[in-house]
Amino acid sequence: MRVRDILESTGAVLVRGDAERWVHGVSTDTRALRPHQLFLALSGPNFDGNLFAEQATRLGAGALLLRGEPGITLPQTQGDVPLVVHAEPRRALADLAAWHRARLAAPVIGITGSCGKTTTKNILAQLCATRLRTVASPNSFNNDVGVPHTILLADATTQALVLEIGTNAPGEIAALARIAQPTGGIVTMIGASHLEGLGSIEGVAREKSALLASLPQSGFAVINADSRHADLLRAATRARVISVSLEGEGDWNATHPLFHAGGTTFRLRGHEVSSPLLGQHNITNLLCAIAACEGLGLSLEELLPAISQLKGGSRRMERHEVEGLVVFDDTYNANPESASAAVRFLSGLHGRGRRVLVLGDMLELGPTGPELHHRVGREIAAGSIDLVVLVGDLVRATAAGALEGGMPASRVLHWPSTETALAELDGLLRQGDTVLFKASRRIGLDRVVDQLKARQPEGAR
Repeated sequence: MRVRDILESTGAVLVRGDAERWVHGVSTDTRALRPHQLFLALSGPNFDGNLFAEQATRLGAGALLLRGEPGITLPQTQGDVPLVVHAEPRRALADLAAWHRARLAAPVIGITGSCGKTTTKNILAQLCATRLRTVASPNSFNNDVGVPHTILLADATTQALVLEIGTNAPGEIAALARIAQPTGGIVTMIGASHLEGLGSIEGVAREKSALLASLPQSGFAVINADSRHADLLRAATRARVISVSLEGEGDWNATHPLFHAGGTTFRLRGHEVSSPLLGQHNITNLLCAIAACEGLGLSLEELLPAISQLKGGSRRMERHEVEGLVVFDDTYNANPESASAAVRFLSGLHGRGRRVLVLGDMLELGPTGPELHHRVGREIAAGSIDLVVLVGDLVRATAAGALEGGMPASRVLHWPSTETALAELDGLLRQGDTVLFKASRRIGLDRVVDQLKARQPEGAR
């Protein structure tokens, strides 16, 4: 794009330099800045992107977009690098991405949901890449910075653009959809996530449905037919609806699931499907991706080889063997639905040792947090968990639920912090145990997993 395109699409003002200069890509981080990219200076409570302008210039930025207005004092930079200013660079990033999106011919698939959106995004990107030049969100780029960044990674050669779209408050998905203009959408599931901002599960459903409401009539919407909010999601869209189910109610129905050391096998439209991804919830995630591939014109038959080679995301039910232990790292994040899925998964495993669940606090649940933690405790008691270790403050309610559900007190441990788990857990585990770690990311149980993995010889990792 030219500097002039940036000015016209965002309302930024040229302070100096040539408006006809070309830039190639956008970066908001000098650590990742490449030559000839636009450096767009974002700011936050603890940083000021303007302070990195000189460094961006030294690294070869093609142009600078800084926070400010004409006439104010700006950081000094060397050379003839074009400099533009905007009162709200974050808004400028969104406007620039919307302008770029309008230039793209590729279908755009947006993915949201209370659980599984990152995993589904990863699966869909891997499956699409077998036939289409695909661009997908790096990591969990799903907010008003990450979504524009991902759109700006696509170019005229892109044949499929896969976006993860998240939310913490009402209206955020609609705003992101206005930027992304998706032609296809997936809602993986509706559950108790971000209740501090969304208020209730019904509020979550309404917010997630905004993605489907943004789709054109010529597009497609993938929904989970097993959800009690399926009718709400259907009614929200004018696009073609493709449904998935584990209960036989959808267009794509998985039957006869079998969970084993190598992953998961199930039947789907007369085919035996084998996936290395673990857990019943990942069957649903896979079905959502397959349904979206149908919307893109790809057949199940051509996808089967790629399905067998899928790779899961980091810290999303990752399996490790560590000195006689089997460790499942599911510490990327947690909410009540994903915690329940973890309980079901661990309960279904059979081995020679104990099944140990290490569960930390689930955050951003608002006033219903204690009740939802308590419910998970009852589910733990009803499952086949040999020992549960609860880490944090909110999980005191989980301990109460497990005890009320009949789990012996000797099998329910509560530790106040991750630091306690780091000090005590290693000595608690036995040879042959299978241990699953689950918590909201800020709790830091990933540090406990890493400590266990460090016991393993480097060459065996």
